[in-house]
Amino acid sequence: MFDIGMPELMVIFIVALLVFGPKKLPELGRTLGKGLGELKKAFQDIKESVEEEFKETTSEIRETVADVKKQIESEVKETGKTLDNTLQEVKEDLEAESTEIRKTLDNTITDSKKQTETESSETNTTPDVNLKEHRGPTTDEKTRDNQHTNNNKPA
Repeated sequence: MFDIGMPELMVIFIVALLVFGPKKLPELGRTLGKGLGELKKAFQDIKESVEEEFKETTSEIRETVADVKKQIESEVKETGKTLDNTLQEVKEDLEAESTEIRKTLDNTITDSKKQTETESSETNTTPDVNLKEHRGPTTDEKTRDNQHTNNNKPA
């Protein structure tokens, strides 16, 4: 605390001897020793009480932190479960929609194939003669008919 060496102590002792005298100096030393002992004990008591309060406060803080940690962990687990359930529901919905889309596409493809087969079977079963009747005579047929008509006219 103080940098008091041996020479300084000697000076203090000599001054105390001169001021208080040789008869009162031992009594003063005892009183001073008791006072310093009590002061040291008081400081030790204060130090112990501060350390005890510090330990109590620290333990309370640790307990609070542990409680918060447990609460956060439980919230994270609960949120994880909720997310898992939501993801499972979305997956199931996606699979259902995918199945429905596949069925719709399969039906559309099947209907398209049936329609194409029906149209191709109608064109294959219709004879060429009927097609000509529906379309009318071709240019070659018209020319041939005109020549035939012109040849049969009387001159």
